[in-house]
Amino acid sequence: MKLLAFTDLHLSSNAFKKIKSKAKSENPELLVCAGDISIFEQGIDFMLNKLNKLKKKILMINGNHENASILKKLCRKYKNIIFIHKKYYKHNNHVFLGYGGSGFSLIEPDFYKTAKYFKKVINRNRNKKIILVTHAPPYKTKLDLIVGSHCGNKTLRRFIEKNKIDLNICGHLHENFGKRDYIKKTFIINPGPYGKMIKNLQ
Repeated sequence: MKLLAFTDLHLSSNAFKKIKSKAKSENPELLVCAGDISIFEQGIDFMLNKLNKLKKKILMINGNHENASILKKLCRKYKNIIFIHKKYYKHNNHVFLGYGGSGFSLIEPDFYKTAKYFKKVINRNRNKKIILVTHAPPYKTKLDLIVGSHCGNKTLRRFIEKNKIDLNICGHLHENFGKRDYIKKTFIINPGPYGKMIKNLQ
């Protein structure tokens, strides 16, 4: 399976052109967006419309620049965009779990209820690849290290450590675009606004 993952477009026309080019040349099965397509919701519908015209199925979560309920409502207008915040989506042998928003807190109490739901989904799909899409990076990796200090989310890290997560796609910290790391066997990537191809995720 080939995925094109991206995050934090923030209305950048240059970043969108890069995503469009990769979607055409690489022909991924799915695109995955880890949030922040807008600038505090300015231009949010404009960017959704442009992404929808790529004619590729796009899994989307909100970032800290988008209200979840507003983005959910807008995504319903577009046939190629699927909003997966606090939900899951199955595609062949892959299960995508989405949790958007935040990015600034070390602890995420609101995630606890969602985590229980996600655990049930994971347990029902043990023979499938599990992909967690979050806006915030998990704590204490190369992806949350800023000026010598870790500022990622400890709640997300504990969830990854305790569950079978094959891949975590995240964003938020612009300084760490393109960085990769592991938590145990979980591969973690911040694909940045220009996007990264993720291949051979069997």
